[in-house]
Amino acid sequence: MEQVQALLGRSNRLGADPRNTNYAGGNTSAKGSSTDPVTGRPVDLMWVKGSGGDLGTLKESGLAVLRLDRLHALVDVYPGVEREDEIVAAFDFCLHGRGGAAPSIDTAMHGLVDAPHVDHLHPDAGIAFATAADGEALTKACFGDRVAWVPWRRPGFQLGLDIAAIRRDHPEAIGVILGGHGITAWGASSEECEAHSLEIIQTAQRYLDEHGRAEPFGPVVHEPLPESERRVRAAALAPVIRGLASTDSPQVGHFTDSDVVLDFLSRQRHPELAALGTSCPDHFLRTKVRPLVLDLPPTAPLADVVTRLEQLHEAYREDYGSYYERHAGPDSPPMRGADPAIVLVPGVGMFSFGRDKQTARVAGEFYVNAVNVMRGAESVSRYAPIDEREKFRIEYWSLEEAKLQRMPKPKPLATRVALVTGGGSGIGRAVAERLAAEGACVVVADRNADSAREVAEGIGSADVAVPVTVDVTSADGILEAFQAAVLAFGGVDLVVNNAGLSISKPLAETTEADWDLQHDVMAKGSFLVSQRAAKVMRDQGMGGDIVYISSKNAVFAGPNNVAYGAAKADQAHQVRLLAAELGADGIRVNGINPDGVVRGSGIFAGGWGAQRAAVYGVPEDELGAFYAQRTLLKREVLPSHVAAAVFALTAGDLSLTTGLHVPVDAGVAAAFLR
Repeated sequence: MEQVQALLGRSNRLGADPRNTNYAGGNTSAKGSSTDPVTGRPVDLMWVKGSGGDLGTLKESGLAVLRLDRLHALVDVYPGVEREDEIVAAFDFCLHGRGGAAPSIDTAMHGLVDAPHVDHLHPDAGIAFATAADGEALTKACFGDRVAWVPWRRPGFQLGLDIAAIRRDHPEAIGVILGGHGITAWGASSEECEAHSLEIIQTAQRYLDEHGRAEPFGPVVHEPLPESERRVRAAALAPVIRGLASTDSPQVGHFTDSDVVLDFLSRQRHPELAALGTSCPDHFLRTKVRPLVLDLPPTAPLADVVTRLEQLHEAYREDYGSYYERHAGPDSPPMRGADPAIVLVPGVGMFSFGRDKQTARVAGEFYVNAVNVMRGAESVSRYAPIDEREKFRIEYWSLEEAKLQRMPKPKPLATRVALVTGGGSGIGRAVAERLAAEGACVVVADRNADSAREVAEGIGSADVAVPVTVDVTSADGILEAFQAAVLAFGGVDLVVNNAGLSISKPLAETTEADWDLQHDVMAKGSFLVSQRAAKVMRDQGMGGDIVYISSKNAVFAGPNNVAYGAAKADQAHQVRLLAAELGADGIRVNGINPDGVVRGSGIFAGGWGAQRAAVYGVPEDELGAFYAQRTLLKREVLPSHVAAAVFALTAGDLSLTTGLHVPVDAGVAAAFLR
């Protein structure tokens, strides 16, 4: 329908600009008539963004469609503000047709306001007015009678009634500032409604620009570290902070060192303002009631910073527990965890955390919104967010708890961060793709930058997979790869030593360079990768998995294969040695011994296939079938079979298994482990 398409276009335009609203924040609606398929008569409907959707990417499937007559009838049965949550369940009985999204708590705001089109948004400029100590007076000074003020009220049916009354009693108004919350605007057409929303946002921002005082956060007391030094410090701290933030449940991390964050943390007043917490419900639901703030200068020794973070984390958990106890009632949901979602490190940046990378990233984006709000409010007034009791009522709202309970069950590798060497092709590619499909965030590490990028992009966005270019024979290169990994996802939990190559020659023809190359890549490379992985995992204190893609040749002596077989035997024994050493840290080390992985294999495509085919006297294109026929199962081994073994070792069912080598060779009796 025309009004639906206009609504979607307006929503996408508004949602695409972070100055208008934050990710998944706000909602839009349109009212119109359709034909009731049962009676054949016209029926008045409302299309409104449903619960959990994002305006910038909203599609028709993300809309809830409700009958206005039934929605308006709820006014007569509304039980009052103390029981208004009961009304949310009644929205389901106002739906028109099947499908669509679940109605959100803001449905009443849209349905009760007597205007064909309504927008509810969370712009930084609007929330700056909403959280200013004298927000009502500022709203009057900025907008006159064109925009009204609504004192703070928790989102719900009564707030919808309040706004509807303002719309009715003040026909000159184009919208409202919602105290502590955001803005709502309306219009006779979709175009007019969008124009009114933008007018409120732009007028508020212009007022702040023209009337705001300079340096509302106070003078600079600590300059940010230079970029290169800052990133090295962030990479060193990321696993430590992630481990602390994962005390109650594992988290994925995100790092931000934008100018907004660094400037805020450089200023004198950032500790006192951060302690006030955020205000807009969308903000603190994702950032928690307040962040953890490091109180050491940027140049403090790293060891001192780690010790202080541990102390502050313990205090944060105690404080959060007290916050819960102060406000929890008999019907409150259980405390969800006492770890911070936002950790601020002056001179370095912000670390944010969530159940996945997107959630962690968005939490950081919301705190940037909060900083912008503080700046605006402090520039013209005093930042005064809603009080702690109201924040608790939102955070532990039964409706919010119900939304969390409806979320799908996490995938087996959710919250885990995997780094796969040689991930740009063959077995490495299959492993990276399988781990990502099972919920892991994946770092695709490969010497070939184009191959790593292609695999990562094929897996998904940077919230799921990132490429890094690395030569595993270089300790410096491996350090940089792990630094990139922890800055991307907060840490590393699962490392797959897969990078390799092979040169098939008789002993007499194997050169010293052949020997050194294969041992540098596989024996030395695996050692260097595992050494760095163990450092990160120990810093996290969350355990971890290291998996070696070894080979049947590690235990089976074949012809013309001395350098490759010896390097693989080295890898196989590294598994045993490291399993014995790292077990006390909860780090499990296991190996996989594939054989005959011809199709899709980077090694075989690089000349190894032709060499082995010559050794066995078969055409190269029949090598896979040849290998299959010499196995007990008569089956060809594919990269996906090796990936399945990696998943089996790391997904949790074998949580007490370490030091194991798993054959993935379709059954080669001569390679049975003894």
